[in-house]
Amino acid sequence: MPEKEIKIVDTDNKEKHGENRCPQCGASDVTYNTKKGKLVCNYCYTEFEAEEVEGIEKEAKNLKEEIRGSGTKDIDKNADDIITLRCGGCGAEVVINTSEATNARCHWCRSILSVNAQVDNGAIPDVVLPFKLEKEDAQKKIQAFVDKRQFYANNTFKKEFTTNNIMGVYFPYMLVDANCHGKFHGKGEHLVRKYTVKVDDKEETRYDADLYEIDREFDISIDDLSIESSSDKLDKSNKSKTTNVINSIMPFDTENCVKYKANYLAGYSSEKRDVNIRNIEPKVDKQLKDITRHALNKEVKFYDRGVMWEKEELDIKGKQWISAYLPVWLYSYQDPGKVLHYVAVNARTGEVMGSIPMNKKKLALISLFIDLVIFLIAFLLGNYGSQGLSIICYIMLIIGPIYYGVKSSKYRNASARHTYEKETKQEITNVKSVDNLLKHKKDLSNSSMTGANNNKLEGEHIKIVKDE
Repeated sequence: MPEKEIKIVDTDNKEKHGENRCPQCGASDVTYNTKKGKLVCNYCYTEFEAEEVEGIEKEAKNLKEEIRGSGTKDIDKNADDIITLRCGGCGAEVVINTSEATNARCHWCRSILSVNAQVDNGAIPDVVLPFKLEKEDAQKKIQAFVDKRQFYANNTFKKEFTTNNIMGVYFPYMLVDANCHGKFHGKGEHLVRKYTVKVDDKEETRYDADLYEIDREFDISIDDLSIESSSDKLDKSNKSKTTNVINSIMPFDTENCVKYKANYLAGYSSEKRDVNIRNIEPKVDKQLKDITRHALNKEVKFYDRGVMWEKEELDIKGKQWISAYLPVWLYSYQDPGKVLHYVAVNARTGEVMGSIPMNKKKLALISLFIDLVIFLIAFLLGNYGSQGLSIICYIMLIIGPIYYGVKSSKYRNASARHTYEKETKQEITNVKSVDNLLKHKKDLSNSSMTGANNNKLEGEHIKIVKDE
């Protein structure tokens, strides 16, 4: 089969010698002001708006082909991180290591030089979403998050914790738009009656339901599905790093992304993209289907006991890939067990999530103490003839392990994730529905349809395989 045609949109910046000069006075010292949301010249104080990327399709529903920003091109493993720029002010050559920074001052005339031209090492994206949340605000959010978890926090962590060393980091992402046509076929159950019956002198709940055969044909547009393009952050199962909390602070307001300029990165750290489109495309396609499946639930809400889709076809008519830098305030701490914990703040929305190292011995002792108290109460009740209450108390010994699990979860937040299937923007249109009643079902013991899969997730579990 012939390869599909791909349209490349050139988002490269071609400023001479890597300089971003003020349009008013020509100075190169231009930075981004988070309070004003504008680029500002630090010499004449002229403010100017960010540039938008030309050639990018704004509406996913209009996509009819595959479009890729030039910043998404495959990473050349032989590309050098060291780049030499010629200063336009004095002619001196300045070396920049793009693995550490994207701008530097000329050591002779103090002009600021920036890496704008896209290089094949993944350091320069198509767009950037500037920081909006000030460092002081991020510090307050991180402090509040930690304060709520002081009681069981690791003692060494409590002594060493400070928000002074939080960092502003731009992480690499791919933003994916898709215009799709779907055909889903399956069965759904609608609750008719709920009632109780007596079985062996015990009351049990029963359900009557109508079973339907259903078909849905529709168009769906999906906007800015965001996925990490760093293999380290994609590996959310890594036990030595709590990277899932960084994933969980999405979504970002990516509709406010602007054309990349190195000025936005001044004062912040950044991480290079290290995966190509072909590495993450299987995961993205599964996530697009997950988003579709969950969006379709509002079209089949009549089937309140669930839907079992037997055939799911999603034809992607058009797709767009854009590489982006998205902003995060990050605190990190390595515990004595060599696990690297993160507390992350979305630098646009203020969403915060984190993992705090625990004093597990303290939690275990208190959980054990709770069970010991319950055991003593049960023992005393049994000795004084209250056998029924005594048995209930013995059953309540499960409270200790439950308490341990709940508290551990609150500190580690291992299940925290970006619910992309619900939070990604999408629109379903042109829905064609077919619903045929198959039969009435009575005396069902299950509260939901057996085999229902309308809320399943596939894209969450796809592992990324990097190029060798």
